[in-house]
Amino acid sequence: MGDILVGTCSWTDKTLIGSGWYPAGRRDAEGRLRYYAERFPVVEVDASYYALPGERNSRLWAERTPDGFVFDVKAFSLLTGHPTRAAVMPHGLPADARDPDVLDEVWARFADGIAPLRRAGRLGSVLFQFPPWFRPGARAEAFLADTARRTRGWPLAVEFRHPEWWREDRADATRALLARHGMAAVAVDMTQALPSSVPPVTPVTSPRLAVVRFHGRSAAWGTGSKEDRFRYAYDEAELAEWLPRLHTLAGRVERLHVLFNNCCADAAVRAAESMTRLLGLPPRRPAPPATARTAPPDA
Repeated sequence: MGDILVGTCSWTDKTLIGSGWYPAGRRDAEGRLRYYAERFPVVEVDASYYALPGERNSRLWAERTPDGFVFDVKAFSLLTGHPTRAAVMPHGLPADARDPDVLDEVWARFADGIAPLRRAGRLGSVLFQFPPWFRPGARAEAFLADTARRTRGWPLAVEFRHPEWWREDRADATRALLARHGMAAVAVDMTQALPSSVPPVTPVTSPRLAVVRFHGRSAAWGTGSKEDRFRYAYDEAELAEWLPRLHTLAGRVERLHVLFNNCCADAAVRAAESMTRLLGLPPRRPAPPATARTAPPDA
């Protein structure tokens, strides 16, 4: 049975900070991460999707978390075919993924940004979450092959947002494609009431890692604001539905990451706490208080 690591898809979400989950005295950048890492063994870095990660922040994250804690880093938007704001591009580079020089520079900067986590053994995976218009076909397969070439040696996880990838008549081909590139498939829990809903399949495509991301089951997934899409509180019955599948996945891989993306107020951390208990995982022991260090505000 592989290790099961349960956590959330952010520790810096504004609504989480405002919810009161972080106690007084632990609400600065360093205090929040240390407090979170005392309670969960894994977290997803969402900020790296919106802006390239920096080496200094990655180094601070590794220093502020205990041995065994890992970060799943979300790939920068330009690297997954999402729209990217020119304001977040380095040195005024155009946000044009079709320009090979731009793409090479962005890949290099992303690799440098996560290097401290890799060196410290704290990189759980790099999550490539592809957009809903990334559908099966020759172009997508070439894109995945190029991604695999550029990330050789990294632990990779891939989430498809187009449901066609996991339709019954296509699932075996998708599973084989990801396995060929050593990419872990990401299973999702989300509302199944929309044409764009991705089915809750649990394929294993890497012996090292499997990932399940719980997005919540909001009916506003396809149309609402970001807060509307993720405003959902799982009840224990909904979480318990997943226990057999999670145990099966853990029996086939070295590590299973279970991450809650219903990041609205404290819903994600509460769901992660409940899932930890339902899985029978031992609670983490808080580390002794550490002396605070000066850090950038987004660290």
